Amino acid sequence: KKVLFAATALVAVGSMAAADVRLSGYGRFGLDYNDGNSRATNGISKTTITSRLRLQIDMSTETDGGVAFGARYRAQAESRDNTPGVGAFNGARFSVSYEGITVMVGNIIGAYEGMPGMYLETRTAGTGIDGAGFVSHVGNVNGEYFNWDAYSSGGAGVNGVEVMYSSGAFSGHISYSERNGATATNRLGANVAYSFGDWRAAVGYQSSDVGTFEDKLAVSLSGDIGNFGVRAAYGDNDGIGKYGLYVNTDIGAASNILLWVTREDAVSAADVAAGRTDNNQDGTSYGIHYSYDLGGGVSFETGYRRNSTDNDTFQAGVYFSF
Repeated sequence: KKVLFAATALVAVGSMAAADVRLSGYGRFGLDYNDGNSRATNGISKTTITSRLRLQIDMSTETDGGVAFGARYRAQAESRDNTPGVGAFNGARFSVSYEGITVMVGNIIGAYEGMPGMYLETRTAGTGIDGAGFVSHVGNVNGEYFNWDAYSSGGAGVNGVEVMYSSGAFSGHISYSERNGATATNRLGANVAYSFGDWRAAVGYQSSDVGTFEDKLAVSLSGDIGNFGVRAAYGDNDGIGKYGLYVNTDIGAASNILLWVTREDAVSAADVAAGRTDNNQDGTSYGIHYSYDLGGGVSFETGYRRNSTDNDTFQAGVYFSF
């Protein structure tokens, strides 16, 4: 409630100046090979087309007193596994900013999601042209993927509230959401990050009153060693740990190559629910991503990854922004 009162107080400062509306977005399309698909087992070909078109609308204005108000709205259509996508708008996000403090409500980012050092340093934030399941993320373990608050591009989002602050080398982020119903889920998240020289360290946290693997703690450290960008991350997901090591480097003026490997405890959610903790499998995943800049906001993106259950994917395609 204190956060909402603070936002209300900001509303009362000054009169409105000229507004600004900006359109931006990206498109990507290519081929996805997944050896886990089969016409005989799940009715999906091993090789399919993957694509996404996103149009983003950002609206902003500022009072005479220097308080900035904004909103974001997206339209997106995508296709995966030969399932054509239908375009739809998502839930709106609203923001109020003043002197380094930003309050957001609605379809929020989420503090755990917004923690620095969690996604790959690629245009898709994952491997290949569509992320290839984001196996590289240390918060995703054994099929328990993306069970944290995050901005939804194709849905309504969580209708939460969050506060972000940055000053010099320090940044902080707190978020809260609550879902309706008899088994409502409340999520509280936070992250802090600090930059020193060419390095940045971050810690992220989420707690939830219900839900398997929704209590999370993560740390990351990223920086530069010579011509190489390096990063290490660790996530504890309700007792299941996952480590990640990442390195990327430019090749010439237009190319970049990234390699990553993760290792998790690899006890499945079903095993944990049944009280079995000795059914470990090989929890190593790894991947490689290559990007070539074609100019004009266009790049060729390709990547291969193998997950801890020996599922192989290979993707290649074109990504362009506008």
